[in-house]
Amino acid sequence: MRLADTLLNECIYNPKTGLNLDPGRNFGLTLRECDKRLKALRTTMDRQQQLLWANSGPAILIWLQGPDCSGKDGVIRNSLRGLNPQGVRVSDFQKPTEQQRRDNFLTRFREKLPTPGVLTIFNRTPYEGLVSDLADGYINESQASGRLQQLFEFEDELSSRHIHLIKMYLHVSKDEQKSRLQQRFVNPEKHWKISEADLSGHQQFEYIQNNWNQAFKHSSTTTHPWYILPANNKPVRNLLFCSLIAQKFEQLNLHWPQPKLPFNVEDLDEPWSPAG
Repeated sequence: MRLADTLLNECIYNPKTGLNLDPGRNFGLTLRECDKRLKALRTTMDRQQQLLWANSGPAILIWLQGPDCSGKDGVIRNSLRGLNPQGVRVSDFQKPTEQQRRDNFLTRFREKLPTPGVLTIFNRTPYEGLVSDLADGYINESQASGRLQQLFEFEDELSSRHIHLIKMYLHVSKDEQKSRLQQRFVNPEKHWKISEADLSGHQQFEYIQNNWNQAFKHSSTTTHPWYILPANNKPVRNLLFCSLIAQKFEQLNLHWPQPKLPFNVEDLDEPWSPAG
């Protein structure tokens, strides 16, 4: 029981509002209703993912972006629960190495593209090679414009290879990010998640948000829109994430393959005899 298309369409990036949306909005959904819908969705997604795997034709690729503490790891862990691990891949892209900086910025993402029938999630996206590298001074405005054009061509290439792309951004407030960082300090089991980058990321929160907003203005297209998911409320975040995947499965309209069978059922009763 995914959300209606009209509600999901409300998450498509709108250049008029940009990221000036309430990251805590819940669309009128209660926690109880979110849990109920998620339970039903997981059943649907399990079946649909088996169909995707069985057909071994189209693939689904999710590009997941968001600020620190927006819940990228959490939504992946929650949403993929119960799916066939043979047909699921998750790739995490951290700060590029020196060798990766010498390569084309898309190379490491190309290496992790899904094979036919696989549902793949990229935790962080190729757009960091545009937004973060420009902000950090690794590229200039002219180079950023060139990278944007490469990204458009890359997205078109994915479509031609029957890789169905969904671009999602987890939108949290600065106050919510601070609260989640504070919780990591309180809980010793989460100390390993704390890094120096968390502090600079929080201090530069508005600056980073503005950079991403500018990227979305140029890269959210009719064929490959960005979905801005309010992520302060974790159950709503999870439901939106799963609903978008379920929507894509529905659009694919997959059926069980009906290949020519290699033998007849009656052959099961035939006795075995050694060759020759």
